[in-house]
Parts: sequence; C-alpha cells; structure tokens
Amino acid sequence: MRQKNYTMLRIFLFLFAVCLMACQSESTTATDKTTADPVTTDTLLHEGEEHFKNMQQLTFGGDNAEAYFSYDNQSLVFQASNEKWGANCDQIFVMPAMGDGGKKAKLLSTGKGRTTCSYFMPDGKQIVYASTHLGNEDCPEVPRSVNGKYVWPVYGDFDIFLADMDGNITKQLTDEPGYDAEATIAPDGSKMVFTSTRSGDLELYTMNLDGTDVKQVTSGLGYDGGAFFSPDSKELIFRASRPQSGEDQKIYKDLLAEGVVQPTDMELYICNVDGSNLRQITDLGGANWAPFYHPSGKKIIFSSNHHVKSGRQFNLFMINTDGTNLKQISFDKSFDAFPMFSPDGKKIAFSSNRNNGGTRDTNVFIAEWVE
Repeated sequence: MRQKNYTMLRIFLFLFAVCLMACQSESTTATDKTTADPVTTDTLLHEGEEHFKNMQQLTFGGDNAEAYFSYDNQSLVFQASNEKWGANCDQIFVMPAMGDGGKKAKLLSTGKGRTTCSYFMPDGKQIVYASTHLGNEDCPEVPRSVNGKYVWPVYGDFDIFLADMDGNITKQLTDEPGYDAEATIAPDGSKMVFTSTRSGDLELYTMNLDGTDVKQVTSGLGYDGGAFFSPDSKELIFRASRPQSGEDQKIYKDLLAEGVVQPTDMELYICNVDGSNLRQITDLGGANWAPFYHPSGKKIIFSSNHHVKSGRQFNLFMINTDGTNLKQISFDKSFDAFPMFSPDGKKIAFSSNRNNGGTRDTNVFIAEWVE
C-alpha cells in the first residue's frame, strides 16, 4: 500500500475469513450493479457517520482503491482491477468526481505489469504513478505468506512515471534498482514524496517534479510509506513499521531480502519535509495506515483495525496531530480506507466494501464533509 498494496490487503481480509455477506449495515440496501446511475442517497451511510452527507457511490464492481482528487476538485485518479474493464491486474484510471453513471473509466496506464499509487500533477494535465512494466509486462505474482507470515510484496520492478491524460508516458522519474513507488505531490506543487529501497531499507525520499534533487527523508529501520504532505506543504504524515526487538528486526530484514514485508503492525508518524522533528502520533497496535491531513492541518484521518480484536475490520478514524482526541469516523463492518479530502475541503473520497451486494467488491465513494 500506500497505500498501494491494496490487492494484498484484500488477501489479508480473505485470510482472516471475512464474511462480507454479513457486513451490510441495516441501513444499507445491497445492490448488484456493475453499471448504474450513481447512488446518491444517504442509505449508503451507516449509523454514527455524522461527518458524511449526500454520499455517492462512483464505481460498481471490481477492486477500486486509492482515488485521489485533481487540484481543481473535478476528477479522481485511481487504481482498479476489473475483468469487465479488461484490467486483470491493478491499472490506473480517471473518472469525474461527480460520477459518470458507473461507466468504464478512462485507462491512463499502459495496461502492462502492475501499477499503483497514482496522483495528479498540479497542472491537471499529467499524473504520476508507479508501474512494473519495464521489468515484466505480465502481472507479477502476489505472494500470500512466507513461513506462515502474511506478507505484502515489494516489487523491485516498480518505477515512477509521468503520463499525460491520454495515457502516454512522458517521462520516467526513477531508474534506481529496487522499489520506487508511493509518490504524492505537495499542495504547493513544489515537490513529491515517495518510498524507495535504494538505501537497502524502505525509506521516504523527496524530489522535484522532474525527478531531480532526490533527498532522503527517513532513516529508521522499517517500512516507511504512504506519505502525504500537510496542507501548507511543510510536513509529511506517513505510516511505518518500526521493529524494535532484535528478533523482530531480523525477521523484517530477512523478509525484505526476499522482497516482502509484514503489514500487520504499523503506526502513524509526522515529520518536517526534510525529516526533522519526527514524532509518532499513534500507539494503537494493529495496522494504522492510509493517513491524510484534514484541511485544517491540525488533524489526521486514517484507516485502522486496532478497535477489533480479530483485525478483520478496517474503519476511518481521526486524531489530532499531537496524538490526542481519537475519534471513529466510519462504521462499515468490513473495510473503509484510502480517505482523501478534496483540495477545497468540501468533500471526501474513500474506498469501502459497503453496498457491494455481498461480494468482495471494493468501490469508490464520495461524500460532502460535515464538521
């Protein structure tokens, strides 16, 4: 993941034997749509979701995740695997933020390899995303476990590319050996942050939008990733696994050498863009990830399973940047994640397993944000 290993997270939920048939809210009417007029009534809301209003379902079928707004609030770029769209492996698509009746979204990636972590460039005329297609045009295999441990793959073929809105790659931004992915852009358009293994560990880096001036941000042992900039572009919020004991550190290093990591123990951290003033803001246990700044810059919204002993349920939570005032925001009985506020702060997009007709489909939703 960034938030990126979404497909692997779905495997995680499968391995925990999540019964999605039982995950429909009493207030939600399940449907079995693959193309439909967008659902726009509050029957999509679960009890307690007081910060959402006029929720709208934008996709109908397949696995749709990491939907992020354009700077003008009008479009969403996202990754999806959907056999009906000819995408058997995660590819990058774009759709209007107001919905388009559930029609097939426009493909922006090559259709080759596996892609992840797309984000709009400030001009709205290009996107950035990561792809494995230069290493192998086939969809890479997804390891489910190593020595009985649930893992995410860290594909060494991932590199970061720019593409125009017709799907043409205009520039390759990274060419170091190993994993380069999870890129997001600062609100002021000054630079991007990404995760790389070029140091031998999974660390955060920044670079200019043209790929120059690469600087390492983090250096602690563990998987630092899924970073986003604060609204003023001065800080980064990210999730990290930070193994502490000698045994845990050895396990982490051994798994990384095999190109995989364990994502079951992650907490949230904030630091300045240059890596200074690093501080941990959650200590909840479980998997805390997919963080994004509230428009005020004073709070963080994120996904977590810390509140359920089984680890089977992910919901959205909000917390102050000093680690106080934790509050649950969403209440689906299976999966809510990848939240992003629109640049104007009026709406929120996220992915959820709600309203999927008892299938395993994950769809993109958008709602007005209510303070």
